[in-house]
Amino acid sequence: MARETLDHETTTRTSRIDDVFEALSNPYRRQLLFALEERNRTRNGSFAPFEVFTEGRDDDGDGVDSTQIELVHVHLPKLSNLGFIDWNRETNEISTGSEWNEIEPLLQLLLTHRDELPVG
Repeated sequence: MARETLDHETTTRTSRIDDVFEALSNPYRRQLLFALEERNRTRNGSFAPFEVFTEGRDDDGDGVDSTQIELVHVHLPKLSNLGFIDWNRETNEISTGSEWNEIEPLLQLLLTHRDELPVG
């Protein structure tokens, strides 16, 4: 019985670390998570995720670009489903989610050593 419990605990930990690396595997998600961590260091609160991205803006003035579409349909739902962010779709703001404590230590480590890491 103890062996089964250990295996379940190990599987759960492995699954969570896989979730952390999955969240960090995409540059858009990394940028969002880094921005949220930096914002938490200086002040607490939510922010609009589109504020993070200035590249790739649509110049035709309609206010919608491919980055925003990808964020809304792919990256924000993924981070929300993993519990790393809370995403208010009505106000279009994000804040730390119920599982933020699972990813925060790695974000802090990466931010502390960002000058030593490859760009991206």
